[in-house]
Amino acid sequence: MLIEKIRNRESGIILYGIVPPKLDTDSDRVEEIAAMQMQRIAPLPIDGLVIYDIFDETSRTPEKRPFPFIETLDGYGYSQNQLANLDVPRVIYRSVGKYSEAELSDYLNHASQDDLLTVFVGAASKDQPVSMTLPQAYELKQRMAPESLLGGVTIPERHSSKGTEHLNVFNKIQQGCSFFISQGVYDLTASKDLLSDYYYHAQENNLPLVPILFTLTPCGSIQTLKFMKWLGISIPKWLENDLKHATDILEKSVDISQQNWLELKAYADEKGIPVGCNIESVAIRKLEVEASIELVKRIAG
Repeated sequence: MLIEKIRNRESGIILYGIVPPKLDTDSDRVEEIAAMQMQRIAPLPIDGLVIYDIFDETSRTPEKRPFPFIETLDGYGYSQNQLANLDVPRVIYRSVGKYSEAELSDYLNHASQDDLLTVFVGAASKDQPVSMTLPQAYELKQRMAPESLLGGVTIPERHSSKGTEHLNVFNKIQQGCSFFISQGVYDLTASKDLLSDYYYHAQENNLPLVPILFTLTPCGSIQTLKFMKWLGISIPKWLENDLKHATDILEKSVDISQQNWLELKAYADEKGIPVGCNIESVAIRKLEVEASIELVKRIAG
């Protein structure tokens, strides 16, 4: 089980990430989308399914969003209802700033299950108005559901600019996080730098290492590339050039994602750092979704 692998701090965990349908989607269409997702996901060799909680990140950057923000269905409700017949553990994202204490308490009361984990996500920026801060959400979780496993988000690119992301990880571990899922990874150096400081800080302070799951995201178009950059995913200039000029940008991005994973896994294995991956498609185009499925199969071997 996914929970046992995380508690045992195992390496090689594979997750697959999806976004629920848009909030204004017709109910019959929601059922069709869910059926297609279950058909794709059921045979995959994965340890768990990530269901994202999308929120408006426009406060994070003044740049125009390449795609308009449209609110989605609640991930927990979608998981429990439309995806109820899918036999795979769930990892439910919760953008805590969207919820009141009562709303998050209600979720925690219902979500304390053996096959369900939660990842708390904080505000996109210090300027974003929130109902609840990340530290407040951590404290609430410790009171409401101390035994359930909680995950956190880590951003390797932030380590490149500030050099303290590994300390953020250990701070979140102290507040109850048992695993971490990264933002999409294309900058291999930033991710290895984070792992290096994470490892040596743990060695120097006799601290345990929990699993870090790196998110891998196929890119099937220039527009998707722009969106990934808007989201804050760091893409080195040479790699951006290679993707833009590739004969098949989607195939190129899948190859790069697979190679990045192999390098990160080899580096982590040498030091005994538990790592895994979370494979997603930030676009809903069929070709890009199929590419994410192909990437799962490649990595699972």
